[in-house]
Amino acid sequence: MAGGGTDPRRMTKAERKEDARRRREEIQRQMARRRKNRLVVVAVAIAVALAIVAVVTLQGGGSAIASPKDLLARAADQEKAASCTSVQAVPVFDAANVTGDVAAAQAAASQGDGSAIDRDHVGSQYDPTDPPLSAYRSRPPTSGPHTGSSPGPLPAGVYDTPPDIYRAIHDLEHGASIVWYSPDAPPAQAKQVKDFFDQRLIDAKVGQDRVIVAPFDYPEQGAAGRLPSGVQMALVAWHRLETCGQVNLAAAFDFTSQYSAPPYPGRKYAGEAPEAGAAL
Repeated sequence: MAGGGTDPRRMTKAERKEDARRRREEIQRQMARRRKNRLVVVAVAIAVALAIVAVVTLQGGGSAIASPKDLLARAADQEKAASCTSVQAVPVFDAANVTGDVAAAQAAASQGDGSAIDRDHVGSQYDPTDPPLSAYRSRPPTSGPHTGSSPGPLPAGVYDTPPDIYRAIHDLEHGASIVWYSPDAPPAQAKQVKDFFDQRLIDAKVGQDRVIVAPFDYPEQGAAGRLPSGVQMALVAWHRLETCGQVNLAAAFDFTSQYSAPPYPGRKYAGEAPEAGAAL
């Protein structure tokens, strides 16, 4: 027969059955080859896409979270680029600015007990009500009268809206540090800081359980409720303040890794919180 095939009309029943089996197997082999080729094409496409993502991330266009080691290595240069000041020591709260018995507060301070005024819980004879933010030694405050044991300090974490400032001061007394940023700061810069400190402890321990990140925006307090002109980030610990002209993650972590208690592993605690390490 022309074409080299076997004429089905001359095949026995068994031969026709075997011929059909061979045809099915050949069709199955062809389908398997096509599936394999499709898988190869998909795998190559995925590999190319991953390579592109890796290149973009390495070039700074990705959203990968920086490592603590890299941030600390770049901190000095980044602080300079962000127009950060050196860390300043801030004096204790002025006894003349209490909201209650000024004479008693000044007498206590003159007898060497200024720390009692500095750590006063609102509701006492010295401060029956919250002092205005303008009464504090720095903007933002680094110490002074604050909310007492009920409800106590704020939980550490990232806040998208301004938290209770008087509870936040209590956190400082317990050895926390705060990254305040201006609500007018570029969102991308603020997001870097928020993403870094918003990591889960099971994924990366960067001291986020001793840090608060929040916008500093208390318009009802007037000028004292906003960061100073030209400042977009303020780094705060008990009696310590560093300000920066720009929000910068490396600068923020360099500060919190030293002034949070306990500090980041490998760093020495540089603060002086009276209750360093106490619960938040």
